[in-house]
Amino acid sequence: MKTLLLKFLTVTLLLSTSGCVTTPISGNRAFIVTSEAEEMQMGKQAYQEILSKEKVSNNQRLNAILQRVGKRIAAAANQPNYQWEFKLIESKQQNAFALPGGKVAFYTGILEPCQTEAGIAVVMGHEVAHATARHGGQRITQAMGTQLGLAALSSIIGGKDSTQKGLLMAALGLGAQVGVALPFSRSNESEADKIGLVYMARAGYDPREAPAFWGRFAKSTGGAPPEFLSTHPASARRAENLRNQLSSVMPIYESSQKFGQGERL
Repeated sequence: MKTLLLKFLTVTLLLSTSGCVTTPISGNRAFIVTSEAEEMQMGKQAYQEILSKEKVSNNQRLNAILQRVGKRIAAAANQPNYQWEFKLIESKQQNAFALPGGKVAFYTGILEPCQTEAGIAVVMGHEVAHATARHGGQRITQAMGTQLGLAALSSIIGGKDSTQKGLLMAALGLGAQVGVALPFSRSNESEADKIGLVYMARAGYDPREAPAFWGRFAKSTGGAPPEFLSTHPASARRAENLRNQLSSVMPIYESSQKFGQGERL
């Protein structure tokens, strides 16, 4: 009991004295116990590990499109200290992810509902927003608080593989639990949607494609678990929220160098 109390007090102290960061565009504030440099190093390690186990696509045309959209969205995000990488992975999964420091991967399965460069920009903006908002660091901090894991912080700094990998999976939103981590993750997802919409508008892609993409995505994925059991908001809810935000981002798009829908896939 004393050990548990000590851990609780220690983690509470860590959270109360850790850095408070302000998320770009949304202006939300969050406590993060890791430094950005630590997060970037973990992101790099996790990215290398994932790519070593996956088949990276050699489709030149699709890779060229992904690189083009990725670079434009990254420029709109204005994080020159990030080491941006964009990889296309051969898989039927309709998924994409971003790791701290700008390591982004798309699975070929998600290209079907994307249909165009603008569709890729919807997903790319969302994933890049996860990186710039430091959602990985937020999730690691939340996981530490939930587990009362003083040892977890030592793991990040000292590099104990098993615990570090667990925290990296938490940063990817995996292994979440109903009622604690899931609502936290849905909050991250909604914030990334909002930020990503601005990024795609700045990059010159028509933001009206965002709600349209989520409509197509919902049809392509078929049935989904109830929203309260999912790490992501329901596609219909996302489309509605993005549609309501269009009036605030259309002026950004109108003042940018427009690429509209871009090339069809």
